[in-house]
Amino acid sequence: MSTPPQQPAQPADRPPQPGPPAQPPSVPPQPTAYPYPSPQSAPPVPQAPPPGPFQPPTTPAGPQAGNPYAQPPQYGPPPFPPTAGKSGGAGRAVLWAVVGAVAASAVWAAGVFLIGAAANAADLRGYTAPSDLCSRADYGSFKDEYTASDSTPTHSSLKDHALDESYCSASLKKSGSSYADAYLSLQIDLHKKTDPAPEFTATWKNYERTHTGYDVGAVEDIGDEAYLVTQDTTTGTSSAGSRYATLAVRDGWVTYTMTYSAYLSSYDPDKDPPKIDEISDWLKTDTRNTLDRLKD
Repeated sequence: MSTPPQQPAQPADRPPQPGPPAQPPSVPPQPTAYPYPSPQSAPPVPQAPPPGPFQPPTTPAGPQAGNPYAQPPQYGPPPFPPTAGKSGGAGRAVLWAVVGAVAASAVWAAGVFLIGAAANAADLRGYTAPSDLCSRADYGSFKDEYTASDSTPTHSSLKDHALDESYCSASLKKSGSSYADAYLSLQIDLHKKTDPAPEFTATWKNYERTHTGYDVGAVEDIGDEAYLVTQDTTTGTSSAGSRYATLAVRDGWVTYTMTYSAYLSSYDPDKDPPKIDEISDWLKTDTRNTLDRLKD
């Protein structure tokens, strides 16, 4: 049997042979003009900082410069925080206060409207304007002087949303007269949209200022206000002239007038018409009676 050859023994006095040479230290990558590392070189391994006291990381307040994907800072007031607890109750209280104020305003406006409407309502005192005032009016005080009644008195009436009006005209005759010796005219107006008081007072109280030769006097105890306007142009035994008298009454928004007129001439058989004082008393009596008849 053969045996492998043995290596010759090293002489004891021979120095040991050196092994393979050691690897040279790695050279750090050299800087280049490109922003990215060379594909042939491995990225450097970040070195851990030396141990020391602990420092909390800091976050920059805004986006870092040069980073196109960072969010820009937001401007304007921050959104309102949600209300909860006591703040929610305060909000509801404010809401109910606003609702209460609106409701109070609506009630106040309705009250003002109703009060204004009531204040502007026509005060007609229960009067009516009949279609035939001649058949409803009273002029009986004149019948003792003028015994021949007028069988065909004239009457008219008006019905409108602003005014109701009735008018009557009757002729007065003495016994034996072929023609009228005097005339009566009566008119009632129900003012349903406007109060006639200011114009009524201005017209009748100041009648003598705009009509020469007339006398005006206030009359008590008829309506709210009444004025008697008279004129007498006769001269005692003269057979010419006229006698005129009007009693104008306002009661609320209702006005009423009753007028007597007589014209004398040499052709008239009546040479002795009633005096102004008599006519005035007859007008007052018949006006009171007529106004009572014209109420519902």
